[in-house]
Amino acid sequence: MEDIIRVSESVNGVSDEELSVFLDNLLDGARKTLKKVLLLPPDYTRMHSGAGKITAMLYSKLKDSVKVDIMPALGTHEPMTREEVDAFFEGIVPFENVLPHRWREDVVHLGDVPAEYVSEVSEGLIDEPVPIEINKRLLDPSYDLILSIGQVVPHEVVGMANYTKNILVGCGGKDTINKSHMLGAVFGMERLMGKDHSPVRKVLDYAQEHFLNKLPLVYILTVTTASNDRVKIEGIYAGKTRNIFEEAVSLSRKKNLNWMDKPIQKAVVYLDPREFKSTWLGNKAIYRTRMAMADGGELIILAPGIRKFGEDETIDKLIRKYGYKGREYILKQFRENADLRENPSAAAHLIHGSSDGRFQITYAVTHLTREEVEGVGFNYMPYRQVAEKYMPDGIQDGYYEGRDETWFYISNPALGLWTVS
Repeated sequence: MEDIIRVSESVNGVSDEELSVFLDNLLDGARKTLKKVLLLPPDYTRMHSGAGKITAMLYSKLKDSVKVDIMPALGTHEPMTREEVDAFFEGIVPFENVLPHRWREDVVHLGDVPAEYVSEVSEGLIDEPVPIEINKRLLDPSYDLILSIGQVVPHEVVGMANYTKNILVGCGGKDTINKSHMLGAVFGMERLMGKDHSPVRKVLDYAQEHFLNKLPLVYILTVTTASNDRVKIEGIYAGKTRNIFEEAVSLSRKKNLNWMDKPIQKAVVYLDPREFKSTWLGNKAIYRTRMAMADGGELIILAPGIRKFGEDETIDKLIRKYGYKGREYILKQFRENADLRENPSAAAHLIHGSSDGRFQITYAVTHLTREEVEGVGFNYMPYRQVAEKYMPDGIQDGYYEGRDETWFYISNPALGLWTVS
C-alpha cells in the first residue's frame, strides 16, 4: 500500500466529502477481498481527534459486505459507555460492535526490547528490557485488515502521540504500559514533549520493526485543531510506514505547539467534563503547560467533571496514598514500596502530575472534597466560585484582563503544548 496524505489548505479543514474520498482511496483495491476488519480508534477521551467520525465512516462503508469489529485503544482507561459510543461515533456504530480492551488480562507477550537498547536510547537511565504485549485480538488470523486510527499531538510520555503508541500502549498490556511510562518519566517530560525521536518512541519503533511488521496493520493519523467544540481536521495520513507519522508530526508541531513570548504567571485551564473525569486524564492541564509556567506562578484547573484520581481502582488507591508530591519523593517511594514498584505507570503519572514546587496547582472541582484534593498534594477551590471569576461569557483562549489580575486561559489542554520560545 502506498502512503496517502491529505493536508487541508482550507480554513474549514478537511471536509466530510474529502474525508470520504480519502477513505475510499484507502480501501480501493482491497475492499473486494475483505471479509473481516478490526478498527482501533481512540476512546471518548480523544473526542477532538476526528477519529470518531473516521471510524463511523469506515463502518458505514464496510458493514454491508464485511464483518467489522471495533476495539477502542483504551490503554488504562475505562471502557466506553453506551452514551459515549453513541456520541463519539455519531450514532452510527452499534454499541454491541464495540469491544473492550482489558489491559491487565487480554494480552499476549510478543517479546522484549533488549535492555542494552533501552539503556542506549535512555542515556543509561534505564537498563531493563521492555516487554511488548498487545491485545490477543490483533493476532487473530481471521482479520484481513487492521486499521489503527488516531491523532498525532504532543504527548507527555512518548513525545508525540499515536502511530505505534495506539497499538503498543492503547492496545498494550500492563508491563508494556508500566515500563514505557516509567521510561518517559525518568528521562523527563520537558526533554521529550513535542518531539518525535524520544526514548519511548524509539522503543516503540523497535517493537514495530521486530514484532508488528507481519500484521495486516495500516495506520490512519489525523492532526486537528478545535474552536468552540468544532473539530477541524488539518491533515489526514494513511499507510504502513513511519513516513506518514513524520509528516503528521511536522504538521502537528505547526498547529499544536503554542510558543509564548514570556512565562505565564497565572494560567486557567478548563477541562471539558465529557472528556475528563479523573486526574489521570485531567493532569494534561499540568503536563501541557508546565514548560510555559513561570517559577512561582499559579495554575488553576477548572475541573467540573473530575470525580476520582485513577482510571481503575488499583491506581486510584495508589494516587490517594502517595500523591503528586514531586519527582524525588516518588522515586524514593518507588524504591521502598512494593505496591508502587508493581505499578510503574502510576509512579510515572505521579511524577508527571507534580510541578516539583516550581508553581502552585489548584484544582477547582465539584465532585471531590477539599480533603481529597489536598490529600494528593493540590490546592482546592470550589468550582462554581472559580468559574464565575475566571470564565466570563465569551472568553477565548489567550490573555484576559480582570479587575486586579491577568491570566492566560486555555479551553482544552489536550490539543496542544504551551512553551516559552
